[in-house]
Amino acid sequence: MMISNRTLAVVLLLHLFSVRGALAHRYSSSEQEASPPSVPTSAIGSAGPKLIPEPREVANKESLSLAHGVRVIAGSSDTEDRFAADDLRKALGSRGISISALGAGRTIELLRLDTPRAAALLSHERVNFDDQMKAEGYVIVPTQAGTAVIGATPEGVFYGAQTIKQLVTGTGASARLNSVVIRDWPAMRYRGIDDDLSRGPVPTLAFQEQQIRTFAAYKLNIYSPYFENTLTYASNPLASAPGGAMTRDDVEVLVKYATQYHITIIPEQEAFGHLHNLLSYDTYAGLAETPHGNVIAPGQPGSLPLIRQWFSEISAMFPGPFEHIGADETSDLGKGQTRDLVKQRGLGPVYIDFLKQIYQTLQPLHKRILFWGDIAMNEPALVHELPKGMIAVPWTYDPDPKGYDRFIQPFTNAGMETWVAPGVNNWNRVYPDNNAALANIQGFIRDGQRLGSTGALNAVWNDDGEGLFNEDWYGVLFGAAASWQQGETSIDRFKGSYGAVFHGDPSGKIDEAQQELMQAHQLLYGIDEEGATDNLFWVDPWSVDGKIVAKKMRPISRQLRMHAERALILLAEAKAEQMLQQQGALAAMELGARRIDMIGMKFEFADEIVAAYARALAEQSDPKQSDDVSSALYEISDTNGRCQDIRNAYSLIRDLYEQAWMSENRPYWVRNVLVRYDMEIQLWNQRGNSVTSVSNQWDREHTLPKASELGMPDAQQ
Repeated sequence: MMISNRTLAVVLLLHLFSVRGALAHRYSSSEQEASPPSVPTSAIGSAGPKLIPEPREVANKESLSLAHGVRVIAGSSDTEDRFAADDLRKALGSRGISISALGAGRTIELLRLDTPRAAALLSHERVNFDDQMKAEGYVIVPTQAGTAVIGATPEGVFYGAQTIKQLVTGTGASARLNSVVIRDWPAMRYRGIDDDLSRGPVPTLAFQEQQIRTFAAYKLNIYSPYFENTLTYASNPLASAPGGAMTRDDVEVLVKYATQYHITIIPEQEAFGHLHNLLSYDTYAGLAETPHGNVIAPGQPGSLPLIRQWFSEISAMFPGPFEHIGADETSDLGKGQTRDLVKQRGLGPVYIDFLKQIYQTLQPLHKRILFWGDIAMNEPALVHELPKGMIAVPWTYDPDPKGYDRFIQPFTNAGMETWVAPGVNNWNRVYPDNNAALANIQGFIRDGQRLGSTGALNAVWNDDGEGLFNEDWYGVLFGAAASWQQGETSIDRFKGSYGAVFHGDPSGKIDEAQQELMQAHQLLYGIDEEGATDNLFWVDPWSVDGKIVAKKMRPISRQLRMHAERALILLAEAKAEQMLQQQGALAAMELGARRIDMIGMKFEFADEIVAAYARALAEQSDPKQSDDVSSALYEISDTNGRCQDIRNAYSLIRDLYEQAWMSENRPYWVRNVLVRYDMEIQLWNQRGNSVTSVSNQWDREHTLPKASELGMPDAQQ
C-alpha cells in the first residue's frame, strides 16, 4: 500500500472503493496488473499537477516555493545518473530558476533503489517498489529539504527526473515545486516516433537533437527515422541528394546523443516498396517491378544483394538491436516483372516469400527486423510462415469505433510480436487534424496493449513535402502519454494539460487555441474528408475544381475564419502574458492558423471580387453610376483591393513558412514548396494588374470587358 503518513493511510482506506472507481477508466476489464498495490493513491484530478504522461499513482501534498533556488544531487557516481541530474539542472535553469551548488534552496535528489538513503525514504513513506517497476519505473517522495526520485535503473532515475520538470511550475523567483508521492512505470516497453525523412523536409542535426531531448522528456524511448533515399551509402551513393541526406558522421553524432537520453534509434530503410527515388535511376532500372516504378522486383538477381549492402552499412552505423525494412504499400507488385509469378502463385505468397528472403539475407547482422503489417495482414494463413523473430507493425491512421483488433490479430494469432502504429494525421494538411489523430492514437494503442503489443510507433509522414515537425507535437505527446499509460488514455485530460505542460501556459489559452483549430478541421470535413488539406489551400477558386469547392465553402467560410482567427488571438495573448516554452512549436501553430484562415479568406475574397465586377458591369451604362463603377473596380484592385489582399496574405505566409522550415530543416527541398507560394503571389498580382488596366480603360473610354475575358467567373458559380 502506498501512503505518505498514517493519517493519509486511514483516509485512503476509508475511500478505497471511491478511489478505485476514479481510476477504473484507465484500465479495461480484462487487464490485470502483475503485482498491484492494494490501494492506489490517487488519480490525476483537476486539483493535482498536470502531467504528461500521467503517473500510475500520485498523492498530492504541498506546493514548495523555489524562490531561493534549487540544488540537484545525483546520489550515485553513475555517469548516467549524473547526466540526468545535469539535464534537470539545465531545464530548470532555462526557466530562470537559480541553480545552487551549495545548501541554499530546495534539494532534489536522484537516488538508486539499492542505496540506504532510498530505502529509508521508501520505508518512511511506506511505498513499495515492485519488480514490475524496476526496468523503467520510479518513485517520487518528499524529503525534509525538497523531493527525491528513486529508480532501480538509469532509465527509471531519468524518467523520474523528467516528471520533476513538469512538477515545477512558473519561472524565476515565482517558480514552485509540487510536492507529491508518485509510483510510476510504463505500460509498453517500446514507445516511439516514426519520422518521415524522405518526402521533403530533412531535419538539421541540431533539430534532431532537440527532437531527442523532447521525446525523452515525455518518456519516449524509440526514434525511427524513415529513409527511402536520404541516408548516404558508400556502396550505393547515387540516389542520395547532396544536402538532402544524413551522412555517416551525422548518424554517429545523433546515435551518441540519443544514447544519453535513453533513446534507441531504429533506422527504417525501405527494402521493398516506396523506392521510386532509387528506381528512377537507370542504374537500378533492372530491379524495378515496373519501369522507374516504386517496388523492387522479387527474383531479380540484384535485389537481395542491394538490400544486403544497405543494411550492412546500416548495422555499422546504428548499433541498436532493431532494423526496420518497411515493406508497406507494394502496389506495383505483380504488375511488371513478377506478373507471371503472381498469376501462378498469388500476390500474398510472392510478397510473404520475399519478406522471408529479406529476413534470411539479414540474419548475419543479428538484428530484430520490423516490417509494416498492411500487406501481410490480408494473408492471415500465410503470416504463420513468417519467422517468429520478426516484429510486425500493423498500422492505420483513422479513428475506428469498431476497434483495431483486425489489424493486430493476424500477427498475434501467429505468435509474432507486434508494435502498433497510429499516426499524427499531419500529411497533406496545412495543420495536423488532431481530431482524427487523438482518436486513432487512443484506440489503436489501447487495443494494442490489450492484445499484448509490446510497442507503439506513432507515425509522422510528409507525403505532400510540406510537413513541419514543429506542428506535430500535439499528436506526438499524446502518443507518448498513450504508450506509457495503462489502458485507454483520456483525450479530455490531455487537452487540458498540453498547454501548461509543453508550453508553460497556465492560462489555458494555448489549449483553447488548439481546440479552435480542431473545430476548424471539423467544419471542413464536409468539403474535404481530411479537413484542412493542402488542396484547399492551393486550389484556385476560379478553376473548375475551385468552383466546386467554392459552392461548399460559402456557408462555412466565415465560421472557419473565426475559429482560425480566434486561435491567432489566443496565441498572441498567451505569448504576451508569460514567458512560454517551445517557441518553435508556437510559431508553427500560428502558421497553421494563418493557413487555415487563408483557406476561408481566399474563397470569401474571390466571391467579393466577382460580385464587385458584376456590379460594375451592371452599372456601366448609367452615367450617374460612373463613380460607383470606379469604386467597384478599386475594391477589386487598389491599395486595399481584394486581389492585393490575397497576394499579401500568400506573401506573408510564404515568409513565415520559410522561417519555420529553416528553423528545423536543411535548405534541401524548400524551393519546391516556396515556388507554389511564388506562383500564387504572381497569379493574384497579375489579376490585380489586369483589373487596374480595366480601371484605366474605364476612365478613358467608359467601357468594360466581360468578366470571362479577365479569367473571372461571369457570376457567382
